[in-house]
Parts: sequence; structure tokens; C-alpha cells
Amino acid sequence: VHLVEPGGGSVQARGPLRLSCAASGSTASNNFMGWSRQAPGKDREAVPAFYNRGGNTYYSDSVKGRFTISPDNATNTVYLQMDSLKPEDTAMYYCAAKARWYLGRWYDGYTYWGQGTQVTVSS
Repeated sequence: VHLVEPGGGSVQARGPLRLSCAASGSTASNNFMGWSRQAPGKDREAVPAFYNRGGNTYYSDSVKGRFTISPDNATNTVYLQMDSLKPEDTAMYYCAAKARWYLGRWYDGYTYWGQGTQVTVSS
């Protein structure tokens, strides 16, 4: 699976930004698609994910209510709408995909990664 994620950029606090991630290759390998982010000096954090077998979405507590992940099945693309952005959302965002649940966790076990895109939120 090859993941391509254009977008990213800089935005003022409380503003919106939208990311996209297009997947190519075996669709059975990307039943889960989402993003992880990593800020300097911090661990990588899984942010949202979409599970296309059940149409369920999952979010970390840090972004719940502000971020929305949505799929476009026709183009095998997922979008991440980020609203009410905060300076602490500043990070490199990586699109990620995997085929199945990992130890019952949506946020672990991703096997395919995009090249990453920088999101910077200024106060």
C-alpha cells in the first residue's frame, strides 16, 4: 500500500485545516486508515482512524470533538478536517494504514506510512 498525503501547512490558533491521504495498492491492507502525529521531543500519537469494515471512527481524547475523519471510498482517500486548532496540535502528521485490529487496539500496529506533512499552529 502506498500512501500519499499532500496538504498540511500553517494556521492561526482556532483556525481550520484539512489533510488528505490517498491510498493505492491492495485495499485489503488498509481496512484501517488514519493519522499519527509526532511533535519534537514527544512520542508518536495516533490521532484518528477510520475502519472501513464497520464504518466506525476512532479519535484520541486530545482531538475528540475538534477533528473529523471521513472516507471517500470511490478514490480510496480519507480526509482529516481539523477545527479549533491549538498550538499543541503542531506536529508532523503521518497518514497510516493497516489491515486489521492489533491486540484489540485501533491505535497500534500500523504497517504502512505516508511521508508525513507538517502542521504548524501559531498562537
